[in-house]
Amino acid sequence: QVQLVESGGGLVQPGGSLRLSCVASGSGFSINAMGWYRQAPGKQRELVAAITSGGSTNYADSVKGRFTISRDNAKNTVYLQMDTLKPEDTAVYYCNADIKHRGRWWAQDYWGQGTQVTVSS
Repeated sequence: QVQLVESGGGLVQPGGSLRLSCVASGSGFSINAMGWYRQAPGKQRELVAAITSGGSTNYADSVKGRFTISRDNAKNTVYLQMDTLKPEDTAVYYCNADIKHRGRWWAQDYWGQGTQVTVSS
């Protein structure tokens, strides 16, 4: 079994920065794409940023130029550097990973438990 564990959320003032981390733990697997999603109260979960195993990235228009996604494949870890944060970035942020277990030909979607990010003065 694989677990995704996020860390790094918290309260920050507008214009501030936070760095989220997500580690995939377990054994006998490889990771394809990884990403960060967020869900604000009363809204649907939305993609924030994604990164392939080769390092190609994709961002929501609302965070382009402010957020940076990266990964360390040796550590099975994905990061989200969030700069110039705005109140509208307030949400629960979820880590997502597309994981292939050894011996299986298909990949499986995994989610972290979520970490709260609040941007407020």
